[in-house]
Amino acid sequence: MKEQLEQLLAAAVAQLQEQGTLPADISPRIQLDRPRDKSHGDFATNLALMLAKPAGTNPRALAEALIAALPENSLIAEANIAGPGFINFVISQDQLLEQLEAAYQDAQVGVSAVDQPQRVVIDYSSPNLAKEMHVGHLRSAIIGDAVARVCEFLGHTVIRQNHVGDWGTQFGMLLAHMEELEGNELAMELSNLETFYKAAKNRFDESPEFADRARELVVALQSGDEKCLRLWQQFIDVSLSHCQEVYDRLGVKLTREDVMAESAYNDDLPQVVEDLREQGLLVEDQGAQCVFLEEFKNKEGEALPVIVQKSGGGYLYATTDLAAVRYRQNVLKGDHLMYFVDQRQGLHFQQIFTLAKKAGFARDDLQMDHYGFGTVMGKDGRPYKSREGGVTKLADLLDQAEARALALVQSKNPDLSMEEQAQVAKVVGISSVKYADLSKNRTSDYIFDWDTMLSFEGNTAPYLLYAYTRVMSVFNKAGVQPDSLTGEFVLEDERELALANLLVRFNEVVHSVANKAMPHFLCGYLFDLAGAFSSFYEACPILQAEDDMVKQSRLKLAALTAKTLRQGLELLGIETLDKM
Repeated sequence: MKEQLEQLLAAAVAQLQEQGTLPADISPRIQLDRPRDKSHGDFATNLALMLAKPAGTNPRALAEALIAALPENSLIAEANIAGPGFINFVISQDQLLEQLEAAYQDAQVGVSAVDQPQRVVIDYSSPNLAKEMHVGHLRSAIIGDAVARVCEFLGHTVIRQNHVGDWGTQFGMLLAHMEELEGNELAMELSNLETFYKAAKNRFDESPEFADRARELVVALQSGDEKCLRLWQQFIDVSLSHCQEVYDRLGVKLTREDVMAESAYNDDLPQVVEDLREQGLLVEDQGAQCVFLEEFKNKEGEALPVIVQKSGGGYLYATTDLAAVRYRQNVLKGDHLMYFVDQRQGLHFQQIFTLAKKAGFARDDLQMDHYGFGTVMGKDGRPYKSREGGVTKLADLLDQAEARALALVQSKNPDLSMEEQAQVAKVVGISSVKYADLSKNRTSDYIFDWDTMLSFEGNTAPYLLYAYTRVMSVFNKAGVQPDSLTGEFVLEDERELALANLLVRFNEVVHSVANKAMPHFLCGYLFDLAGAFSSFYEACPILQAEDDMVKQSRLKLAALTAKTLRQGLELLGIETLDKM
């Protein structure tokens, strides 16, 4: 609907250009928004205000000309001018009814596929395998997963890449500690990676002999020593198993096949440096090999270096990331590379993207974007930590979420069996943690608050999960299947119209999530949809409707609401429940 209206406006602009009312050399960006005062219409645009100056005319006069130049259509019921030149549009009810029916019948709930599907390579989660995943890994994993799901839903080919950290000096320390342990003792120690890491770190700090051995093992590992590689692989396998357990609990679509670790690029790193040297981009600075990009300068106006090889010969994140860009373009054949990494890495990725294109590692038309995110904060305004003051392991956080949700379920619905309570607690607990994060603006920090995220009031997972079960209860009482209704939509009550107008916006919202990589757009929409259904449900009797035609229409509105809620939550990676 929005796209159709934008096309009509584009045609009106073209006609005014042909007439000479608008300059022929401008290509305005036509954008429609939802008016704040919904009584003014369904869509609004400030196009006349934007074009008035280049046209040398009054905005309201130009708005009138734009309306007059709109092609004949059955989409617009009314167009009016507000304020200094805003144009408001009211969509015809016939169009609304047509879109409702199409969404009801469609497996995609009325969401259109993209016109030009791409191969989208999405880099997300990417934990350091030296330790177990902690709360700091939450945002990358679930935001990246939600955007990946949305891109797939819209028809893109999505290639997930889990760029785990499995290389570097810290692994020498871990290998040295593994050498000291044998058989069952080693297996037992590795069962808790956090404890194992701390023990290795203590040995490194306290024993000069151990520290020397750790440094020797780093060199041996990087030189391909067979014993070191065998120990290293054993550690990596255990660590990846821990990660996979967390991904499975979170409902994140990452598998071992998606892992493309730092070590996978080792063989290409010398070639990256050599290729930069051949192109005359390398400069030696204090023994290190660097590229100075004039696009990035410090406060003194000096170009900042991208260091690709340390003075001792070692490589850095920049070297690996450049190799990864080449691999994702040349081997994975990516059209769009998306990186979901902490926003503090913003400068790093801008430098990598710029250098990759300057060095010819990336085509000019290869799209590369870093989608940064804020930090999970505690109520004290600092990065979230456990009660003991340490970093909270993600597995422990999920355990606590399920335990809190179980207590909540038992108090709300003690009639459920123990098995049902456990299942509901699992879904509610995990969903609450995920939704509390996804519902916040990706670029902002947010406060982690158990009481808020597990509340049945407000924009929370429990509220939406309950809203879905409430809709489905209508069909349980009616004894009919939501997808078997045959009546037509009839919209008379203002609450029916409000719900209908929101339902047909699903397509627009899903596309906006993909375009901006902002899952909170979808969360806000689903919250509004649940609220609109609640208002409709209270004001418009469904099973006790005055006649069968109205009853069938209201049942279809309820069915489409349930279908939209379920699909929207699935795109966020959140499972729904039949009862709570």
